[in-house]
Amino acid sequence: MNKVKILLLCVAFVFVSFRYGTEARHVIGGIQNKILAFYVDTKMALWEKIDEHINQQEEIQKLRAENQVLQKSAVLSIAFASKLNDLLKEHNTTGYHPNVQLVESIGYANLNDYGKVWLRFDDFNQSKIYGLLQKGYAAGIVVANDGHPQALLLSDPQSIFAVYVGESKMQGIVQGNRKEVLVKYISQWLLPQVGDEVVTSGLDGIFFEGIKVGVVSKVIEEESSKTVVVTPYVTPRVPAYMHVIKQN
Repeated sequence: MNKVKILLLCVAFVFVSFRYGTEARHVIGGIQNKILAFYVDTKMALWEKIDEHINQQEEIQKLRAENQVLQKSAVLSIAFASKLNDLLKEHNTTGYHPNVQLVESIGYANLNDYGKVWLRFDDFNQSKIYGLLQKGYAAGIVVANDGHPQALLLSDPQSIFAVYVGESKMQGIVQGNRKEVLVKYISQWLLPQVGDEVVTSGLDGIFFEGIKVGVVSKVIEEESSKTVVVTPYVTPRVPAYMHVIKQN
């Protein structure tokens, strides 16, 4: 019985092919194209999933490696702080307790101003100014704006803190002008050079001494002082998370 049905279907197909050849081929071709399109879409979706999975695995491995480096740095920092405190105790000096806290950036304060960022910052004290770190480099400061924590990045004119320039520790003040990062008020008789490294001095109580800011790219002779242009180590892009320095 099944053989009879199959034979009848074949006869009908041949009849339709001869009688309605063009139309039948058109219908069959349309079905075939749909099947091929479905196959290609399915294949592409599968490869995207596989590629996404591979990328996730690579990202996990990368993060694990970075985590191991950070753990090692944390251990070394603790060991260094311990040795430093022992040395300070021998000289009857107060112990040194570096303290940093993770904060989250939640958006620019103004759409046309990329130098100011709102933060989610637990235990924020609006009477204090905090140093802001990105990847271990100085990235700006944190101040209160209407009682809320706001990050002023290096490019912002109100982001001001004390630094040293070069190995001779020439003193200056970092201040942005929205386009560049400058170190101003360097004494006229000092000789800053292109390539000198700029680090925090810690003299303002905002940062610890020695946190890297950037490298001098240009020296400007002023009437009564010198100003240098600094290429900062951190990029203008605002990451989701940064750290603030909480001085005691």
